[in-house]
Amino acid sequence: MWHDIVLALAGGCLIGLAAGLFYLVNGRILGISGLAQSLLGRWPARASESVLFFAGLLVGALVLADPARSLALVPTPRLLFAGLLVGIGVRLANGCTSGHAVCGLARGARRSLAATAFFMASAALTVILVKVIGS
Repeated sequence: MWHDIVLALAGGCLIGLAAGLFYLVNGRILGISGLAQSLLGRWPARASESVLFFAGLLVGALVLADPARSLALVPTPRLLFAGLLVGIGVRLANGCTSGHAVCGLARGARRSLAATAFFMASAALTVILVKVIGS
């Protein structure tokens, strides 16, 4: 249990540090959806920083992965459906959780406060529904 708590706290600190450093170096907020859009060609000049950022995400996930709790245990169609829902939500909210909850709230953006409240409420509802339907 303590191991999970320490990893969660360390991860949160690293996300905050990465967001702050990204803002200081680039003058832009760190949002995963914006970086993904640069990989898809919307902002080609930013593609190299996006490749490096996503490579870091992948390496970090591989280093810290717990094979006993791997995503491989989740059926692929469910993962694809979840990814589709996340993508739709990101477009509707004009950004992802990292952009709104980490960076937007730090800037005091009211839009980010509303988006984060909705993210958290929908996440709580999803957990409740999965627990009720799943049992």
